[in-house]
Amino acid sequence: MADNGNGQGKTRLTSADVVAGATTARAGKQAGNPYLPEVATIVEIVQETSNIKTFRLRFDDTQVQKDFSFKPGQVGQLGVFGVGESTFAITSRPTDDFVQFSVMRAGEVTKALHNLSVGDKVGIRAPMGNGFPVEEWKGKKILFVMGGIGSAALKATIEYTLAHLDDYKGISILYGATAPENFTYQYDVDEWQKRDDIDLTLTIDRECDGWQCEVGLVPAILEKMNPDPAETIAVLCGPPIMIRFSLVSFRKLGFTDEQTYTTLEKRMKCGIGICGRCNVGPKYVCVDGPVFTMAELAELPDEL
Repeated sequence: MADNGNGQGKTRLTSADVVAGATTARAGKQAGNPYLPEVATIVEIVQETSNIKTFRLRFDDTQVQKDFSFKPGQVGQLGVFGVGESTFAITSRPTDDFVQFSVMRAGEVTKALHNLSVGDKVGIRAPMGNGFPVEEWKGKKILFVMGGIGSAALKATIEYTLAHLDDYKGISILYGATAPENFTYQYDVDEWQKRDDIDLTLTIDRECDGWQCEVGLVPAILEKMNPDPAETIAVLCGPPIMIRFSLVSFRKLGFTDEQTYTTLEKRMKCGIGICGRCNVGPKYVCVDGPVFTMAELAELPDEL
C-alpha cells in the first residue's frame, strides 16, 4: 500500500528511540513495543459501497479501549494476522465506544480484511502520525473538498468541526463521487443535507436519472462554487488526479498553499519512522505527517 523510498535524507529513528517515545508518539495508548499490535475484535461491519467496508472494532484489552484517544487526521495500522497490515485513517468519533476504519478493497491486505466477519480478530497499531491542526483553525471558515474514499481521511476532522461549530466561522463540504451509489457514509450525507448550518455541495461525474445535485468533476464544481479564500482553510483529499486539478482550481480562486491541507497516509508503511519507505526528500510521512500544507509539500522533491 505504501510507495518505496530510498531511505536517504532525514536521520531515521532507532528502535530504541521509538520504544522509548511510544507513550508520547501514540497519545492515549500504553507504552510498549510499537511493533506489536493490540488485538481487537470486529463488532460491526458496514457495507458502504460495492468495494468499501467500514470496520468497527473494540480492543480486547478493556483498559486499552478505555484509554484510547486520537487527534482528527491521525491514522492507524490495521492488520490481518498471517497476511499483513496497511495504513488507514481513523474515522471514529472520540465519543464512540469503538475504533473505526474504512477500507477500500484494492490489494492483498484489503481483500483479506473484506473477507472477515463480525467476531474475527485483527491487529491495530494506533494512533500514528500528526492530525489536522483544528485548534489553529479556530475563527476561520473550513472548506472540505473530497472525492471517493478520500472522505475517510477527512471524516474524523469533519466530525470534530461539526461538534465544535461555534469555534469556526462556517463549514462547507464539497463531496464528489463517480455515481450516487459510490458516496461513502451515505448516512452522513443524508444528515448533512438536513442541516442548515452546513454548506453542502454534492456532485457526480455524469448525469443519471433522479439525481438533483451537481454534475461534473470536483475541480470544475469547486470553481463554480467560487469560495472566498479570505479567512478560509481548505482541506483536500481524494484520488491523486482530483487533488492535482483541485489544487490548480484553488490557486485560480486565490487560495495560497499555506491555507490548503492534505494527507498522505497511503504512503505510510511501518508507521514509526523505521523502514524508510515513506520518505519524500528529508520528510518521513509517518513521522512528519501524514497531514501537510501544500506549502510544505512544495518544498519537497516532486515524488508525489
